Amino acid sequence: MDRSVERISRVPVEIRNAWAARHGEEAAERLAAAEDFADAIKEATIPPNTTETYAKGWKVWRRFCAEQGLPETEGSRGALVAFTAWMLDRGRTSPGPGGTLGYAPTSAHSHLTAAIVGLRERGHPVGKDIHSEARARLEAIATQLAKAKERRGRGKAPAADLDNLHRVAAACDDTLTGRRDLALILVGFHFASRASEVSALLLADITTHARGIKVAVVTGKTARSVRTVAIPYNNDEPEICAARAWERWRDAYACTEPRAAAFPRIDRWGHIGDAMSPDSVTAAVARVASRSGIPIRWTGHSLRSGLATEGRKNGKDPVNIAKQGGWAPGSKAMLGYMQLADEWDDNAAAGLRRPQKGNS
Repeated sequence: MDRSVERISRVPVEIRNAWAARHGEEAAERLAAAEDFADAIKEATIPPNTTETYAKGWKVWRRFCAEQGLPETEGSRGALVAFTAWMLDRGRTSPGPGGTLGYAPTSAHSHLTAAIVGLRERGHPVGKDIHSEARARLEAIATQLAKAKERRGRGKAPAADLDNLHRVAAACDDTLTGRRDLALILVGFHFASRASEVSALLLADITTHARGIKVAVVTGKTARSVRTVAIPYNNDEPEICAARAWERWRDAYACTEPRAAAFPRIDRWGHIGDAMSPDSVTAAVARVASRSGIPIRWTGHSLRSGLATEGRKNGKDPVNIAKQGGWAPGSKAMLGYMQLADEWDDNAAAGLRRPQKGNS
């Protein structure tokens, strides 16, 4: 048997055989091993939530292919365009909000990306033109849905704000869970956290200094979001001071193991468990916000958008806001949050008046 096809590898057989023809069978085996090693490195460095998102999206693609009788390893132009239409029309397995079986456009985008990534990983890359057309069709159908007044999905997470942080501070009691929840929300807000970043924090990642605390985010979603940020003491509004809230929680937690979770699970009897999951962080934020009487439903992402929005309102430099939240300079997401702060004060339609006529 040809040695170039004996090895179990993700590298397609035709590519390995071509390498063998050009460089010899031993070199082909080494090249294939290098490809597999590169894949292993990639998998080890992809954040778990991204891996989970891709896995969910690939399942949706497989379900579509099974329903339509299409091979799941063929990402043709027709198949991917049909996939986008199917997702927006009837892709869900159970009705969503409003009874629709179609995915929200943002979810459909995510699943399309997952399908394309999954095809590439399985040795069936999708051409750039095909990829672009599928996305363009998805955008076009989503625009038609919007024109028809059909709203899907939750929309953007409402931004946490300082007034409502005071409500949260007043609603969190002095129990172990109350101290943890307040510290989680205030610390998370002040470094513009993702739920996954809060979930992954260890005690050693949060250190106390003369002027406040520092948070080392070592599991960021991107290279830029891996960061160490300072959170100063807030002497003007100590009720929502993240550094003080962290110190009160740390003292109550009384854990001396540096690698213990910074924000662990706590059951109804006060027993401390392992680290909260990202979903648990999101649920805690929503639960505390609801209990505080906040009229809009906060999510884990409300803390992230809130720092950008409130920072802008307080005149902070966008460069410093980007550093604190791990955004790229000029990030569209960050600028979108800032626009929420500017929509009334820095508004093109605000204060319009006729020019004053000069004296002749």
